[in-house]
Amino acid sequence: MDAIYRVEGNRVITGPNAAGPWDPRMQHGSAPAALVLWAAEAIPTSQPMRIARVTVDLMRPVPLAPLTLETEVLREGRKIQLCAIRLRAGDTLVVDATVLKIKTRMQTLPPEVAELAVELPGPDQAREDGSTSSRFVTGMSIRAARGRIGAPGPAAIWFRIDRPLVEGSAISQAMRAVVAADFCNTSVMLDFRHWTFLNADLTVNFARAPVGDWILLDAESWIGPDGAGLAMARLADQRGYFGRAIQSLVIEKR
Repeated sequence: MDAIYRVEGNRVITGPNAAGPWDPRMQHGSAPAALVLWAAEAIPTSQPMRIARVTVDLMRPVPLAPLTLETEVLREGRKIQLCAIRLRAGDTLVVDATVLKIKTRMQTLPPEVAELAVELPGPDQAREDGSTSSRFVTGMSIRAARGRIGAPGPAAIWFRIDRPLVEGSAISQAMRAVVAADFCNTSVMLDFRHWTFLNADLTVNFARAPVGDWILLDAESWIGPDGAGLAMARLADQRGYFGRAIQSLVIEKR
């Protein structure tokens, strides 16, 4: 199976290409985050809406194993829909997520309200980054506009997904954004060989829907002295910045 997942009703079959960098038996965080978005976008709304925010709490490491998918509408309104998405491995809850959708209605805005342009090399001008820290990453194109993925320090990296995420389904723009957003912690000022800096969660907010195949992650991290930290990023496409992402980090020496 080339796709990351095959979904059959509420049963999710996980392919080997979901593997992450920390443990080959566990999934890359981008994979279940994308599955959460896929499930949320499949929930019908009473009128046109788009994703405004997703919060993914990683309750346990997500194994390379069959999962059970649960969805629930927590609030249904004329202007918003709030969904809960849960993933279980056996009887264990591994992902607990909420997704907020907001009604779409085009507005005529004042001229001073303009999108913030990206003043960094685009994906065609950025240098190719050959980092392959996991099976999941081998299904992506990665180009560095500033810094380098896996190198300590702030970084601005373009990501494009080249492998199907859910078998038989197109990759939505919101799914592209959360996949890139989960790489926030690659901006940590710590050496991967000597430290682990796993994220315990991921929150992504969208000012607008992204466009195109390439997503820019313009990231930095703050590290506290007591084992916790924050990884943060502005998210952009080739049109400009459209959102922000933040992760809570668990910092440990190897």
